[in-house]
Amino acid sequence: MSAHILVIDDERDIGETVRDILVDEGYEVSLAETAEEARRARRARRPDLVLMDVWLPDTDGVTLLREWKQQIGFTAPVIMISGHATVETAVEATRLGAYDFIEKPLSLSKLLLTVQRALEADRLHRENIDLRRQTQTLPEPVGGSLIMRALRDQAQRIARHHAWVLISGEAGAGKELLARYLHASGPRSNGPFVEVGVATLASENAAVALFGSEQGSDVRYGYLEQANGGTLFLGEVADMDPAVQTKLLGALESKSFVRVGGREPVQFDARVVAATHHDLQEHIAAGRFREDLYYQLNVVPLRVAPLRDHAEDVPELLEHYVELFVHQDNLPRRRFTDGALRRLCMHDWPGNVRELKNLVQRLLILGTGEEIDASEVEDALAGRARQTALPISFDAPLRAARMEFERAYFEYQLEALGGNVAEVAQRAGIERTHLYRKLRMLGIKPRND
Repeated sequence: MSAHILVIDDERDIGETVRDILVDEGYEVSLAETAEEARRARRARRPDLVLMDVWLPDTDGVTLLREWKQQIGFTAPVIMISGHATVETAVEATRLGAYDFIEKPLSLSKLLLTVQRALEADRLHRENIDLRRQTQTLPEPVGGSLIMRALRDQAQRIARHHAWVLISGEAGAGKELLARYLHASGPRSNGPFVEVGVATLASENAAVALFGSEQGSDVRYGYLEQANGGTLFLGEVADMDPAVQTKLLGALESKSFVRVGGREPVQFDARVVAATHHDLQEHIAAGRFREDLYYQLNVVPLRVAPLRDHAEDVPELLEHYVELFVHQDNLPRRRFTDGALRRLCMHDWPGNVRELKNLVQRLLILGTGEEIDASEVEDALAGRARQTALPISFDAPLRAARMEFERAYFEYQLEALGGNVAEVAQRAGIERTHLYRKLRMLGIKPRND
């Protein structure tokens, strides 16, 4: 999907010339001659980049830039253009976050180069944010087994097309990783990858989170609009609230939606990849999941095998995570003995790859010596390495001490149960939605992939 550029200039001839040049370069362009027209254009469609003249008949461009920068969700790079701007104006625009400032008369070659660089800088910025969010993950599904080679080959074939995908597999098996691999291997790889944990969307706030909102000139872009031109990843769709299922189905069927408080439909163009570790057919039979939504999402099914089905990949995965934690977290390098490797290859891995990753990290943090032997592995698998002093400061206020305990408690339960939030909620005796709120408050990000 081509980048969408909003050109704001009160001189129609200049605006149309810039539009024609950008269209010839493969961009999609909207034109506005006033600040009010620019507001309407931005409400109609989220721009990937804005070219804004400083002098507009109703509101100057710097004031409009300030207005938009104060709104939540405005992230598009802005290039200011003017023929009569002062140094103070340029400084103020830069302070407000403008990417660059170009003087008239415009050099079209310079304009195109600046546009290209601004879009590339924005793409890299989004990728860096995404990388920080997905630390300690693999670049692609790792393993030389027949199962993993077949999975990568199948994913690469699917990635070349725009079909929507439903990924199934046990918790911790790597469904989110496979979704990212599909995105990176396909024609939308330069677009955004937007991850939505649908279980955290309560029915009362789901509409704003998914579809965005409008209130006067304040526009907030929801997950669907943020994913335009890229991939929308819906994690654990089986946990979706029934009311949210209905709202989402309408948007996916029509590939359009209306923001909360808005009147005009917004087009939606993103690849949808959903994931679940549940049997959705059972959820449909029980009335917990809409059958029509299931068929909307399940265009191409893709299954991730549990780690116990390709245990021959365990040594390669262990080595990968050792290297990852050594270089990323500066942990000491340790080597698994042959006995330790045999024990780990025989383990049934109920938490799958996530359990293996957590085990490696724990052994590198808590262990000593250059080698990890079978007895140390046995202790780690049995949880005996976790019997350390409770991380609570008794000099802290009660509220802070309680938070320290809850953080340690839920981190332990998530690791022990392979990251399965539903099982943690059941063991802790609290509702799953309450648990998600608690985890967010404690700064713990559950991963139900």
